[in-house]
Amino acid sequence: MKRRIVTLSFLLASFFAGPALAGDPAALYADNCASCHGEQRFGAIGPALIPESLGRIDAKVLAATIANGRVQTQMPAFGDKLSADDIAALAAYVSTPLGFEPVWGEAEIAASAVKNTEYQSVDKPVFSADPMNLFVVVETGDHHATILDGDRFEPIMRFPTRFALHGGPKFSSDGRYVYFMSRDGWITKYDIWALKVVAEVRGGINSRNIALSKDGKHIALANYLPHSLVILSADDLSVEKIFEAKDAAGNSSRVSAVYQARPRDSFVVALKDVPELWEIATDPNAPPVYPGKVHSYEKGMVEALPSSQGLFAQRRILLSEPLDDFFFTPNYANLIGSSRKGGNGIVVNLNVGREIASVDLPGFPHLGSGISWMWNGRRVMATPNLKEAKISIIDMETWTIIKTLDTLGPGFFMRSHDGSPYAWTDVFFGPNKDAMHVIDKRTLEIVKTLRPEPGKTAAHVEFDKTGAHALVSIWEDDGAVIVYDAKTLEEIKRIPMRKPSGKYNVWNKINFEDGTSH
Repeated sequence: MKRRIVTLSFLLASFFAGPALAGDPAALYADNCASCHGEQRFGAIGPALIPESLGRIDAKVLAATIANGRVQTQMPAFGDKLSADDIAALAAYVSTPLGFEPVWGEAEIAASAVKNTEYQSVDKPVFSADPMNLFVVVETGDHHATILDGDRFEPIMRFPTRFALHGGPKFSSDGRYVYFMSRDGWITKYDIWALKVVAEVRGGINSRNIALSKDGKHIALANYLPHSLVILSADDLSVEKIFEAKDAAGNSSRVSAVYQARPRDSFVVALKDVPELWEIATDPNAPPVYPGKVHSYEKGMVEALPSSQGLFAQRRILLSEPLDDFFFTPNYANLIGSSRKGGNGIVVNLNVGREIASVDLPGFPHLGSGISWMWNGRRVMATPNLKEAKISIIDMETWTIIKTLDTLGPGFFMRSHDGSPYAWTDVFFGPNKDAMHVIDKRTLEIVKTLRPEPGKTAAHVEFDKTGAHALVSIWEDDGAVIVYDAKTLEEIKRIPMRKPSGKYNVWNKINFEDGTSH
């Protein structure tokens, strides 16, 4: 296979096609960047050079990459060919929004498809480790992923990924295949048993996340650019359907996320810019969707025309305002989403299709990283807050705040496991970014604060399949995954890695463990 796997090494790499006008960033880009990153900055063999895809890489880092290149990569240094002013102009240019919505439809997606001609299926794993207790570790420092044995905590395989993976990988129900998504919209299908890439396709220009259907047959891709929800076959990554992201009135929106609602056999879709959410059926026998009022649902008495039915039937739920960052009850009857205005969470009942409660959450909760468990016979959830040093604990029956815990700073991730009495939460922002709080789920109190590597960011915990061990990331380029005994809270092993941003246990993911993200 002629691999088109891309890393940050391609950032702004290109060949000189001719002299550019001094100080003209568009001409500089055309001469030095377009052959790798596309004439319109959509990306080609290199990633898209638009702010949505570059994320939080600032102009100084971009300028340094242009000037110095990256060692042991295909990114050359331009510092001896371009002036400091030209380099600064290029960095500013690629940090500027496009100013238009790109076209990326079925033809463009199909044309992007890459199959690994060297891939051969296998009948069983080519390794001896328990395939249900593997971790997939995403290393954003150099854009690689590691398959980690969850019993011995030894790497099995490390391989390059697309630039800037985002949104968390998704696993087939048997744990054999994992699907990655990059900010550039690339979806990679990887056979864990064979330790090989199967195929890739680019489903968008700038994407947020993917979800896999209950039966494992369909992948949904949420796109910012273009404004679309793309449904692909999980088998061969071919296009099955594309939804233009518009509300009932025709207003266009970015798609901020898509979720698998397993008990409902559907996808639930969050729209960034319009007051709607969607439910897309993944059941071929899904009932009709009636957009208006229905006289009676008794047989023969409906007296209404369905807008859709069966596979990919689309249901719209109207909201009072756009919602984002969903967290679901275990039966997926209710979800809570963050208000764009901040300050509260809105609860939506998916069965009746309307808002039913509001929860006062002034710290701007990161609900998508929340967790839930049973406490005193009741289902509760806990969420970190992005703007306040607090953990909010919510009763999921009454939708009221039970308790608020003060922390050493705003957090980003929370994790736990049914087999552990503890919930772990990071302090991702601020001077205490090296701290990790451990909360007793029985007493709702912080019982220990760890500092795995003083002065370095500690983030994103994931448990092994039994809950006996908790893995913490040192979120630095010279970082590590640190393995803790989840009972004694003592460190037992440290595995060097390049900015391990996320770790995903196969068993926990395919079984929708309460303590992990879904």
